[in-house]
Amino acid sequence: MSAPELPLSGITVVSLEQAIAAPLATRHLADWGARVIKIERPGKGDFCRDYDAVLNGLSSQFAWTNRSKQSLALDVKAPSDRRVLDALLERADVFVQNLAPGAAARLGLDGARLVARHPRLIACDVSGYGSGGPYSHKKAYDLLVQCETGLLAVNGTEEAPAKCGIAVADIATGMYVLNGVLMALLHRARTGKGLAFEVSLFDAMTEWMSYPALYTKGAGHRPRRTGTRHATIAPYGPFRAGDGGTVFFGIQNEREWAAFCAEVLRDPALAADPRFAGNTRRMEHRAALEARIEQGFAPLTAAEVLARLEGAAIANARLNTMEEFLAHPQLHARGRVRAVPSPVGEVPGFLPAITIPGMAPVMGGVPAVGEHNPAILRELGIDP
Repeated sequence: MSAPELPLSGITVVSLEQAIAAPLATRHLADWGARVIKIERPGKGDFCRDYDAVLNGLSSQFAWTNRSKQSLALDVKAPSDRRVLDALLERADVFVQNLAPGAAARLGLDGARLVARHPRLIACDVSGYGSGGPYSHKKAYDLLVQCETGLLAVNGTEEAPAKCGIAVADIATGMYVLNGVLMALLHRARTGKGLAFEVSLFDAMTEWMSYPALYTKGAGHRPRRTGTRHATIAPYGPFRAGDGGTVFFGIQNEREWAAFCAEVLRDPALAADPRFAGNTRRMEHRAALEARIEQGFAPLTAAEVLARLEGAAIANARLNTMEEFLAHPQLHARGRVRAVPSPVGEVPGFLPAITIPGMAPVMGGVPAVGEHNPAILRELGIDP
C-alpha cells in the first residue's frame, strides 16, 4: 500500500531567504510535502550557515530551519542567473523573500510586481518593520525587534530586563508567513487568483505583545518583570522543597486553590484565609503566600511535592536543563526525534508540531550550498 499523499504535495515554493524567519516558514511547508527550492548566494550561501558550527561543522540554526529543501545557488543580480530564477517563477506556486529593506523592490522581486506578472503566484514579502512608516527601511534582527516592541520591558527580573532565550520574533514571523501562505493557497483554490502579502517582525511581535500592551493601557503601568514567576497570577512559578530542589506549579482557579491547600499543603483551612481569597488578593499578599507554601514544602523532597501536585491534578513541571530535555521521556516515548541527513552526516531533527494520523512528514536532508543546481537546471532545460 502506497503512502498517502501529503497535504502540500505538488506545491512548489521558491524562497530567496536567509537567517531564520523565512527559512522556518518554508521548512514547515517542506515538512508536509511542498517542494522548496532555496535560493542561496554562490559560495557561502545563507549567512545562517555560519551562525555556529556545533553539529560537526554544521550550524544548529541552519539545520533546524532548512531540512527537506533543495539548494540552488544563484547570483540574482547576474542576468544569466536571473533568467534561471524567472524560469522557476513561471512554474512556482509560492515565492517568499526576506532580503534587506528595499532590495527586492530594486530587483523587481517584490510581491506586488511578481503577482502582476504571474497572476496565480502567491508572493510573500518578509521585512523587519513592514512597508510604510518611518522604520520601513530600517534593518531589523530578532533581539532588536524584541527591544522595539517592549518585550524586554516585561521579561527578566525587576532589577534587569532580559531578552527571550530563543529567536521569538523570528519564530513568530515565520509562523505568520506560514499562516499567510496556507490562507493564500485556499484563496487561490476558490478564486484561481494568486495573492501578494507581507509579514514583518514588528507586526508579528505586536500581536504577541498585545496582552502586556493592553494591560499597560488599562492599569497605567506595565506588568512587573517577575523572573520565573507569573506577573499576574499567584501562586504560579518556582518553589523550594526541603531537599533544595525546585518545583514549578500554577494555580488557575479557586477549585485548584482549594485542592492545593487540602491535598498538597494538607491545610484545607488555608483556602478560607481572606488574604488569599481570589487571585487578586493572592497577588497583593504574594510574599506571605509564597512563604507559607515553602513552609509547607520544607519537610518534603521535590519528588514528594511533585507527586502531591500530580495527585491533586495541579499543573506542575520540573526545571529541566537542555540535556534533560533532549533525554525527555515524552520526546522518546512518542518517537519525536529523528535522524536527518546532512553534508556532515546525520543530525537530530524534531518532528513538526502537527500530527496527522496515517501521514509522516518529509524529514529530508539539510542541503549543501548549490547541491541541487545540476538537477534543477536540467529540469529547466538549461545546461548546468
